[in-house]
Amino acid sequence: MEYKNICVVYSHSKVGDLIWQLPYIKAISLYHKKKIYFITREETRAKIILKDLDYIKVVEYNSFRKGIHYWTDTFKLFKFFKNSYLSHIYLLDKVSRPAIAAKFARIKNIIGPGLGNQKNWLTCKNFLKKEDWKLNYSDQSQKFLTINNITINNKIPELKINFEREDIDLNIKKINKKIISFGIDSGEDFKMWYEELFVELANILYEKGLFEEIYLICGKNKDHMASKIISLSKNNYFINCSNYDLANIMGILKKSNFFVGNNAGPLNMAAALGVKSFGLISNDPISELKYSNILAITPDN
Repeated sequence: MEYKNICVVYSHSKVGDLIWQLPYIKAISLYHKKKIYFITREETRAKIILKDLDYIKVVEYNSFRKGIHYWTDTFKLFKFFKNSYLSHIYLLDKVSRPAIAAKFARIKNIIGPGLGNQKNWLTCKNFLKKEDWKLNYSDQSQKFLTINNITINNKIPELKINFEREDIDLNIKKINKKIISFGIDSGEDFKMWYEELFVELANILYEKGLFEEIYLICGKNKDHMASKIISLSKNNYFINCSNYDLANIMGILKKSNFFVGNNAGPLNMAAALGVKSFGLISNDPISELKYSNILAITPDN
C-alpha cells in the first residue's frame, strides 16, 4: 500500500472554532489534490457538520485529554496514523501529542505551527514566532499555511447540507413557509441576549411581514429559554428546536430566510451555509468576524 493519504488535526472543541478552520483544511486538500483525513474532538460533532463537504474523506474523533489519559489518546492517534497510510500530517493548533504519535508512526511529513514544545516533533522548517500566539486562530492558520507555501483561495468558511440525507426529518425537508431562525443560547451565558428582546424583535419583524414561523435554535439545556420566549409572546409563530439534533438544525438554518443570534456555533454555521446572518455581539471584538459573512449588531454603548 502506497503512503499517500493526507491528515489534518484540530484539537479545539467548539463548533464555531471548527468552522473557522474550514478554509484552511480545504486549502490543504487543494494543495495536495486529495481528500482529507480529519481528526478533531467529538464535541464538535464534525461527522455530522462536515458530512457533505467534498474535500473530507474520513472524520475521526480523539479526546485530547490531559493527565493520565494523555498517553491513551496519543496511542489511539498512533494506531490511526499507522493504519491510514499517511504521507503528510498537518496540525492546525499547538497541541503536541499528534506530532508525537506521528513521529512514532514514522510519518515522513509532520507539519505544524511549531508553537511551544510542538516544534521538537515536526519535520518542517518553517514555524510561527512567539508573538504569533497573540493572533486569533484564523490568522495563525493563515500564516502557518503561507509560510509553508500553501495558497488559500478563500478565507470565508463554507458548509453544505444535502437534503437527501437520511438523518434529516421529512417534515424539515418539506418546509415551504417563509421561516427565519433565532440563535437564543451560547456556551457562555454572558454572551446571551435576553428572552424579552427576542420577543420584541419578533414582533417588529412580524409587523413587516418578514416571516411566517420562527425556529428557536438552542441546546437541550437551554429549553427553558425557548419555553420562556414562547410563553412571553402573544403570537403562535415560535417553534422550540431544543430537542432537534444537529443535522436537523443545519436543515432549519439552510431553509431560513435569515438568522439572528448570539455569538455562538449556530451563528457561524448559518453564515457558512450561505444564510444571511446577523450576530448579536455584545462583548467580543468585531475583528473576529472579518473572515465571515456575519453582519454584526452591537450595542450603542
